[in-house]
Amino acid sequence: MTHQNVKNGISAIDQSIAEHTDQYFNRTKHVVGKFGDKTVTYAVFMRRPVIFAPKLLLDWLDGINQVRGNSFKVEPCFAEGDWVGAGEPLVYITGSFVDLVDLETLYLQKLGPACVAANNAYLMCSHMPGSGFLAMDARHCAGAEMAEMMAYAASVGGKVAQKEHGATGFIGNANDSTAHYFGNTRGLGTMPHALIGYAGSTLRAAEMFVESFPDTPLTVLVDYYGREITDALAVCRRFPQLVEEGKLSVRMDTHGGRFIEDLDPAQSYAVLERHMPKGIRQYRSEEELKWLVGTGVSAAAIYYMREKLDEAGFNKARIVASSGFSAEKCRVMGSMKAPIDVIGTGSYLPTNWSETYATADVISYDKVPSVKLGREFLLKK
Repeated sequence: MTHQNVKNGISAIDQSIAEHTDQYFNRTKHVVGKFGDKTVTYAVFMRRPVIFAPKLLLDWLDGINQVRGNSFKVEPCFAEGDWVGAGEPLVYITGSFVDLVDLETLYLQKLGPACVAANNAYLMCSHMPGSGFLAMDARHCAGAEMAEMMAYAASVGGKVAQKEHGATGFIGNANDSTAHYFGNTRGLGTMPHALIGYAGSTLRAAEMFVESFPDTPLTVLVDYYGREITDALAVCRRFPQLVEEGKLSVRMDTHGGRFIEDLDPAQSYAVLERHMPKGIRQYRSEEELKWLVGTGVSAAAIYYMREKLDEAGFNKARIVASSGFSAEKCRVMGSMKAPIDVIGTGSYLPTNWSETYATADVISYDKVPSVKLGREFLLKK
């Protein structure tokens, strides 16, 4: 952000900020510039508990501060990954009112969603500490900037779960541009359903993939034709060496409109009774019961797949589960000890969007404390 590209006395960066910020901030900037600048302190906060994920905010403010002659100071109130209560100040920003007033819209956009998504990621990983997580949210995001925010947040929340619960956490995400947040150089993933439709069979799609990427571990979707067990076993028999090396996974992504192959309500109850006797009796809601013994990717479906793989001698084949894995579904799966090696999560990371809004209030002018009535809790102690 060091280049100015000045045009008509306004840098390209300032012009971009003016175009993307709320108009009342632009007008306030003009008024303060006309009647005299003051040193102000902003307190940034959120209305719900979150995990602090400030990197994108701090990096952006640092760049703008350099452009504006280092005219303000940024003080994070917590370390990355700290839990923060509702209403607690997250960051204090002190400096020239003229240089700060037009930044609020943009820096708030970079903080709130990341903090909420980090909290979501933490909850998921905490409920399923033995499973790795893969962030597959990019296609649910409103552009590249949001996708980066969600990937960064998933990495932060996963690390907190690792620290507090010994969880595996997030092992990666689906695209290259944000893979570095997980210590990777490339995104993870092998095939969508479209490739199986193109190939004409699940087995042929797996063969095509292996022929094209012989050194890459294979994760094969098995729900396209509704033959989850049959197709999973066919692929394992075709590539026994990959199974033995722990490089073959079957991904269960069956939608909620049907049971996986061989299962129905009675069979699903029987599967869980074999593995978690009486476990199902602790649940009451219809949604919880669906996650346990219902259609789609249920705990019974996961256990049944594990049974069939092990019976056929493929105990080293791994199971990847996706389709609607929220924190609550992970809690239910975790309580039943569902044998899932990796969980792919997409739409849940950026969920509860109405709760992602960060807010900033000025709390002092030229070092004199002043904040709107009811926000006194933001004042520096």
